[in-house]
Amino acid sequence: MAKNLRAKIPASDTLIIHDRNHEATSSFMQEVGVARDNPTSNNQMGLMGIEVASSPRAIAEKAEVIITVLPEPSHVKNVFHNILNPPLPPLTSSSPASERLFIDCSTIDPTSSREVANAVHCTAQGRFVDAPMSGGVVGARAATLTFMLGASSRTGGLVKRVTPILALMGSKVLHLGEQGAGLSGKLANNYLLAVSNIATAEAMNLGLQWGLDPHILGELINGSSGRCWSSEINNPVPGISPGAPAEKDYEGGFGVELMKKDLRLAMEEAIRVGAKVEMGERAGDVYEDVEASEKGKDFSVVYRWLGGKTV
Repeated sequence: MAKNLRAKIPASDTLIIHDRNHEATSSFMQEVGVARDNPTSNNQMGLMGIEVASSPRAIAEKAEVIITVLPEPSHVKNVFHNILNPPLPPLTSSSPASERLFIDCSTIDPTSSREVANAVHCTAQGRFVDAPMSGGVVGARAATLTFMLGASSRTGGLVKRVTPILALMGSKVLHLGEQGAGLSGKLANNYLLAVSNIATAEAMNLGLQWGLDPHILGELINGSSGRCWSSEINNPVPGISPGAPAEKDYEGGFGVELMKKDLRLAMEEAIRVGAKVEMGERAGDVYEDVEASEKGKDFSVVYRWLGGKTV
């Protein structure tokens, strides 16, 4: 995401980054440094215009647009508490923006997101929107993410300001409604993803146990009514989806612990509104068990947990 931002924003703009994982920051800086030294027609990037900040607060003090991506609701609340206290200094007179824009792409519960938005708006320190994303690591690299936007549409100006920024990192931006609506959409999507990932792993294993060729089975499913993201883009059987985590011992991708967290949030929201959900509880138990033995792996590793056959 950061690479796509740096490649697409004006050369005169500065991209300021921070990650508490210093290895991730070093890896990113090395990657863009290699891109600078070996430019291609699709990769014109350099270290110029990139600054590493010591904290999220340090970014917010300088930036007009602040994008956050964090794992848990508590992380988002803590980061924004530190950003907003003490109150941020005004934007410089040379800034074309009248107020800061905070875009939170974390997957958290809508209630927590609204609390953070209220803290931003009540202290008049900018505008806050929720914009969780879908598409995985592959989508982030290729700038094909789908963003689900929750933002006030009373004036229309906020949505118009946010949409082109998100379009730098994705191929689709959907405005789902008011503050928190983007997260409601994301949790509904990831509830389905959590269940379909397990079902895909079970179906592929069934076919292989019956003696079917995994490539032909994958082609069959992806050309039929069983087709889904887990079967086509992130197939859990090595060799079916080019570049998928399954081909790299399930490294990279979307961690099983994050899938478990998103499913938990969806289940909590279902209980809050009284929606009947039958598959989620059992799926949660599965991811709990998978995490115990495969923590840090992509959630498609459920195939290996099932004893999935390989060829």
